[in-house]
Amino acid sequence: MIARTHDLASFTALSAVFFLTVPNGLTLSTVIVALIANIIGGITPDIDQPTAPFWRNLPIGKYFGRAFGMLTGGHRFLTHSFIGVAIAAFLVWNFLRFLSPIIPTVDIFIVWISFLIGVLSHLFMDMFTKEGVPLLLPIPIKFGFPPLKRLRITTGKKLEMYIVIPLLIALNVYLYLLFYGDVVTFLHSIKL
Repeated sequence: MIARTHDLASFTALSAVFFLTVPNGLTLSTVIVALIANIIGGITPDIDQPTAPFWRNLPIGKYFGRAFGMLTGGHRFLTHSFIGVAIAAFLVWNFLRFLSPIIPTVDIFIVWISFLIGVLSHLFMDMFTKEGVPLLLPIPIKFGFPPLKRLRITTGKKLEMYIVIPLLIALNVYLYLLFYGDVVTFLHSIKL
């Protein structure tokens, strides 16, 4: 999947979890940082590509990206597995704990969960691509849905662009209309 699809999928997953839990009394800073963390989580597994947006935005990022990709086994290897999720969860949790004294109004647990929702949505969406994902590394089996590769999506092609992305947008519109009252209540409960 392309980055835009992962951005939209991570936001959709976060929205779905939000509507299941409807937290109240969050600070505005927590909401903003959680949304940013969710989008970052949605693209984090692709950090194993030298062409990932993270590496492209650094002056000599392509070299670091290439080295990091080799270190993690290449694209769709370690970072696309449950081991990769656990490593990312550990690193981000400790990073947030380190930052917590300078961001006291931010609930780092909510931010951390939002990040993980993004990461897991990335793996879920990549399961629909022809390549699949090696969820159970070191077991070298790539999981995909549907089981027949020829029925899966080719990244960046028409099916993704004209079916998957519009479906994700429609799902978001549907969720926000369906739970409109909860959204209004939540917005009124945000602490500034």
